[in-house]
Parts: sequence; structure tokens; C-alpha cells
Amino acid sequence: MSVGLSFEKILLVAVVAAILLGPSNLPRYAETLGRATRRFKLFVQESKQRVKEESSDVIDDVDWRKLDPRQYDPRRIIADALRDDPTPTVAAAAAAAAAQPSRVEIVARQREDRERNLRPAPFDDDAT
Repeated sequence: MSVGLSFEKILLVAVVAAILLGPSNLPRYAETLGRATRRFKLFVQESKQRVKEESSDVIDDVDWRKLDPRQYDPRRIIADALRDDPTPTVAAAAAAAAAQPSRVEIVARQREDRERNLRPAPFDDDAT
């Protein structure tokens, strides 16, 4: 769906404006519209210049190519992550083994869980 301005559309808007505003008021409204358009254009130019002056150091330091989302390929990122599988060191393996619970601790936890499940659920008479 294209909303481009063609000559026919502009002519139709001009005819409707002439009918609604009247031929005597049309030049005054056209002048006001032209003045408002020039003021808006000047405002946009000044705003661009001000933003450029205030943030030139920050914007110039950014490497915009690195932030381009088109360069990221999820398949490549996952393949790189899988390829870079770090090998565990001896100290890391010892720490992992020490973090594992012993057989006695596992049995004690299982017993506690069974006993907790056998107890009736708490009931609050005031809540119901």
C-alpha cells in the first residue's frame, strides 16, 4: 500500500482546501503554512547541528561496524561456542568432585524427604 504524493493527490488537496477555506482566505493560509514549514525545517537543522556538536566525541569513538546486527549469524555463534569447549583443569575437577555429596548425605536427604511427605499438610482453620 503506497501513500506517495502524486500530482493528482496534491491537486485534489488544493481543490478541497480552496473550497473549504474560500478563495479569499487561501493566500493567507498558504503563507502561514509556508512560514511554519520553513520554521520547522530550521528547527530540524539546528537540532541536528546541536546533537552533532554535543555528542561528536562519543559518536566518533564508536565502531559502528561491530554493532551491525547483520553480521551476527546464530549458527556461527553456536558453532564457535561448541568448538571452544574448555578442557577442565585438575583443580577444577577436584573442586567439582568435592562439591558432590557423599552417598551417606544422599541417603539422609532421601529419608528426610520421605518423612516430610508422610506428615499431613498444615491446616489453618482461620484461613478457610
